[in-house]
Amino acid sequence: MLSLIHAVAGRPWAIRSEIAVHVRGLLAREGIAGLRHLAALKEDIHGFDAARPGPAGMMGTVAVVPVVGTLTQRVQAIGSAQTRSSAEVAAEVRAAAMEPTIDAILMEIDSPGGEVFGIPEAWSSIRQSATIKPVIAHANSIAASAALYLASAASEFWITPSGEAGSVGVYALHVDMSKALEQMGEAWDFIVAAKSPYKIEGNPAGPLTDEARAHAQKDVDRYMGMFIRDLAKGRRVSEKRVESDFGGGRMLSPSEAVAVGMADQIGSFDQVVRRAGQLVEQKRGALPRRAEADSLEIAARAALAGVKVSGESSR
Repeated sequence: MLSLIHAVAGRPWAIRSEIAVHVRGLLAREGIAGLRHLAALKEDIHGFDAARPGPAGMMGTVAVVPVVGTLTQRVQAIGSAQTRSSAEVAAEVRAAAMEPTIDAILMEIDSPGGEVFGIPEAWSSIRQSATIKPVIAHANSIAASAALYLASAASEFWITPSGEAGSVGVYALHVDMSKALEQMGEAWDFIVAAKSPYKIEGNPAGPLTDEARAHAQKDVDRYMGMFIRDLAKGRRVSEKRVESDFGGGRMLSPSEAVAVGMADQIGSFDQVVRRAGQLVEQKRGALPRRAEADSLEIAARAALAGVKVSGESSR
């Protein structure tokens, strides 16, 4: 159990801070059995709907990729009320982009964020997919922190009228278990190899040293720099604007998010599906130079597949 708690505490998170308390409480109450039960729900929760037609009068099919729950890089790593793998989200968006019967992709988001591991890579993959087919992200109803990070890779980002987005930030949590261990009648004494003096740095058996705190701060700041860089690139604004106008860690209302450029529009799920149809029709109607367009799409598909085109490797 202590190792699970340390797994939560020992990694940086881009998630709403109040969720950390919930995750910690879940582990303390239910332990591994609780996480296994949550993992068993996964197959019933996720997977894109590749057969959802657009509204009447719209040609094309929209794949809906759910982004629901706390984000972790891999499935079943750490649990909250629901978990979602950022790697799976990216893979499902990529699969939909490569599927000939799919015309547009809708990422339906209801997530407080999650761990930072894998998020920049998933962001890059989603952004690449958006060069092949329209990708719309929809906060229905929450797109916070790492979930907002992923949303910014889409062609457009919408928020439902009752939703919110933001919580731009990164933090790491250290849990000092020394008092709990004392009540249990235990005292831990680590024997560390002389050549690895930092091996147990930040362990939960005691408070952080100043040196350990400084090192953790350095890591948090590094991930925050990645967050700001990609969020600015995805939303097509300056990094200074992200720092000054995107809430500084607070959540923004839909109107506030649109006003500062964090989001594009306010609308319901049905409105976003209709918008996806419009983007499909615009793309079909804006390709007079068909050969050039085909060449660009082939290159983008090859990049997603990880193969070489014209002697250049994809990045």
